[in-house]
Amino acid sequence: MVSADNPDIYRLELDDREIILIGTAHIARSSVETVREVIAAERPDCVCVELDAQRYRALNDATGWQSLDLVAAIRQGQGPFLLANLALATFQKRMGLQTGVKPGAELAAATETAEQQGAEICLIDRDIRTTLLRAWRRTGLWKKMQVASVLLAGLFETQTIDEEQLSALRQSDTLNAMLDEMSDLLPDMKTVLVDERDRYMTERLRQAPGRRLVAVVGAAHVPGMRRRLAEGPDPDCLAELSRIPEKPPVSRILPWIIPSLVAALFIGGFLFGDRARLGEAALGWVLANGLLCALGVLAALGHPLTILTAFVAAPLTSLNPTIGAGFVTGLVQATVAGPRVRDLEQAGTDLATVRGWWSNRLTRVLLVFLFSSLGSALGTLVAFSWLKNLI
Repeated sequence: MVSADNPDIYRLELDDREIILIGTAHIARSSVETVREVIAAERPDCVCVELDAQRYRALNDATGWQSLDLVAAIRQGQGPFLLANLALATFQKRMGLQTGVKPGAELAAATETAEQQGAEICLIDRDIRTTLLRAWRRTGLWKKMQVASVLLAGLFETQTIDEEQLSALRQSDTLNAMLDEMSDLLPDMKTVLVDERDRYMTERLRQAPGRRLVAVVGAAHVPGMRRRLAEGPDPDCLAELSRIPEKPPVSRILPWIIPSLVAALFIGGFLFGDRARLGEAALGWVLANGLLCALGVLAALGHPLTILTAFVAAPLTSLNPTIGAGFVTGLVQATVAGPRVRDLEQAGTDLATVRGWWSNRLTRVLLVFLFSSLGSALGTLVAFSWLKNLI
C-alpha cells in the first residue's frame, strides 16, 4: 500500500478527474519503487510520463545505438546534437552507476507497469531536439560558451551522489533554490528546459484520456505543473512551444565576418601592401589552421588519414562557414575508422568512463568532430592575428 505521507506524491482534482502526480529523481531506486507501487495500487486509466517518442524508444531499446547511421547523422548536421545528448547521458549514466539505477528507470517502470495493468500510456514531454534547439537559439554567445563548457566538462567530470542526497534534491525548497540560481545564471536556458516544459506537459496531461491519471515527471517540474493545473487550460501553448525559432540575424552574419576580413586583408595587401609578404601570410594561415585542427584530431586519437585531412581541409573550411572542419573530419573518421558492432553494443556502457570515450569508435568519431572544430576555430583566431601584422 502506498503511504499517504509520501512527499513525492500529489493528489489533484481537475474537473471530474483525479490526477496523481509523482515527482521523481531519474536515478533514484526509491522513485522506481514508488512509481510501481502507485500505479499498481491506483489502477489508473492512463499513465503519463515525462518522455517524448525518441526518448521512449531509446529507453525501451537496449540496442538503440546499433541502428545509428553515424555518417548520415554527421552529413545532416546532427554532430552537435549528438554530442549534447551524449554529454547529458554521460552525466546521468555515471550518477546511475553510483546508485545502481539506470537513468530513467522510473519512467521505464511506469510504462512497464502501465502495460501490465492495461492502462494507456501517454508521452507528454516535448521532442528533445526541439527543446535543445529552442534553448540554444534563445541563448546569447557568451552564455552559449558557458553552456558548451559545462557540457564539455560533464563528459569527463566525476561526481559522487547517493540516495540520501537524491532525497534531499526532491524536496521543493531545495529545488526552488536551485532553480532560482539557474534563473540568475542562465535565465533563457531555465525558461526553455523547465518553465516551457512545465507548460507543455501540463497541457498534454490535461488532454490525456481517462478519469484517473498517474503522471510521472521529474521533481523539478512538479511545482510548475501544479501551479499551471490550477490556472486553467492553455491549448495554444502546444503549437507555440513546438516551434523552433529562426536563427537571429547576427548568428547568420557572424560566421562570415572573419572570412570577409581575411579576404579584405589579402586584397588590401595585394593592392597597397608588400606583395612579397603575401606568400608568408598565406603560409601562416595554412599552418595555423591546419596544424591546430590536426592536433585536435590527434588529441581525439583520430585515424592518420583523418589527421592529414584536417590539416588540408581546415584552411579552406575556415573561409567557408557553410562547411565546418568538424563536418569533414567527422565524415572521414566515420568512413575509415567507423564504429564496429562491439562499439555500438557497448556505447551505453563506455559513456560512463573517460577512457571509454576514446576506446569506443562511435564516441571517438564525435570527439574528432568536437576537437577538430575547436582546433580550427582557435587556428583561425591565431592566423587572423598574424595576418594583421604580416600584411
